[in-house]
Amino acid sequence: QVQLVESGGGLVQPGGSLRLSCAASGRTASLYAMGWFRQAPGKEREFVAAISWSGGSTYYRGSVKGRISISRDNTKNTVYLQMNSLKPEDTAVYYCAASLGGGYYYTASYDYWGQGTQVTVSS
Repeated sequence: QVQLVESGGGLVQPGGSLRLSCAASGRTASLYAMGWFRQAPGKEREFVAAISWSGGSTYYRGSVKGRISISRDNTKNTVYLQMNSLKPEDTAVYYCAASLGGGYYYTASYDYWGQGTQVTVSS
């Protein structure tokens, strides 16, 4: 009952910034914990960041901590991923996901997924 649509990806130079957005729809969208995952070609999907339903708690992958910030605006049913100081290794398709059961770090903990948005970090 939750639909997710990511946007904001694109091509950016190393050291640049992007802000990804995830628009959620559904009557209970604001009650879900939200996560961001990414998947590069030939690699498995990996956790990037997550935020509790209230926005009071956030979680990050160690390699992105300090460069990436997750936030949500429940009045707009939107989750954001602000990415700064981007590196070529950040290149991947970024997916937004929603979960009622927590777990945060694991793909199996999420009930709904968006289609993804491409982020390419290159000169």
